[in-house]
Formats: sequence, C-alpha cells, structure tokens
Amino acid sequence: MQSVIVPVIVGVAMSGDGIKSEAPQEERALLAGGCFWGMQDILRKVPGVISTKVGYTGGDLKNPRYDDLHMDGNGHAEAVEVIFDPGKISYEELLEKWFFRMHDPTSVNRQGGDFGVQYRSAIFYGDSRQKEMAERVKRAVDGSGKWQRPVATEIVAAKEFYSAEEYHQDYLVKNPRGYSCHFLRE
Repeated sequence: MQSVIVPVIVGVAMSGDGIKSEAPQEERALLAGGCFWGMQDILRKVPGVISTKVGYTGGDLKNPRYDDLHMDGNGHAEAVEVIFDPGKISYEELLEKWFFRMHDPTSVNRQGGDFGVQYRSAIFYGDSRQKEMAERVKRAVDGSGKWQRPVATEIVAAKEFYSAEEYHQDYLVKNPRGYSCHFLRE
C-alpha cells in the first residue's frame, strides 16, 4: 500500500482559556543525497524543521532493510523524511539553502566514499506544487555557476517511505565521531 502524502496540514487549537490559536503548520519533504546519517544531522538543526527520520524510498521492494539496499535492483535510496513548519521555512528555502548545499548534486549515485543507486541525489515530491518548486530550484542551482558539472538530482514522485532501523535514527547524535561526507557549501 502506498502512503498518502499530505504536504500541508493546518489546524486550529483551543487554549485552556477558550482562545483559538493557529496550530503549527506541517509540511513533509523527502530528500536523498548520499548517506542519510549526515543529511539528517544537518537537517534536524534547520530552523523551522520539526522532526526528521531516516529511511528508504524510491524503490519497489516492500519493507526494505539496510542490507537490502546493497542488493542490485531494489531501487531504494537512503532518504530523510523532513517535517517542517512552512511558516518558518518554505519548501523552496529548504531545498535551495540546505539540501542543494549539503551534498554534491552533480554526482550520480555517489557521495563521498559511498557509491551506488542508494546514494543518489533525489527529491521525492508529494504533489504538483512541490514538483514545480523542486524543478524551479534545481534550474536555479544548475544555472548558478556554483557547480562545474550539471546538477543530476532526480525529481520524482514520492513512493512509500520505510523508516530505517532504530540504530540509524539520529546516528551522529548517538555516535558523534561517526562517518559523514555532508557539510554546507557556499
């Protein structure tokens, strides 16, 4: 069964004194750009990000586990599910100021010492609005002259997101000296 993606959720909450207040808005982004440990470590600190979770998406294998990603043909990428408040950071800002700066988007199926389709650069959009924004940001980044090669980031419809095993969640918080090839580039 494929997950239903609801990009924006808005609600009204009642305080104890009966005053209506706008509940935080939430939007979901699914991003892949190499090893999910380093991506999550940067994304969880972004102002406006509510939560992050690492997992697998983009392939056809149901309920993949980490070891499955190293087998040919499953198509999944290591990815980060980002829940953010679009009132504090827009989807476009998340892509332009963070995603496209934290990895090499010109590298096909490789980041740092990691290689394979599971380490590809991809944006998994939830609706036509996210697709349009992702394409616009990708064109801008590609045309910026900051990269010597063309941006190779895939922009594809989101498939089901499978949460990674618990030991991968917040890995670099648990293991501060762990491996990461991610850093913010100018």
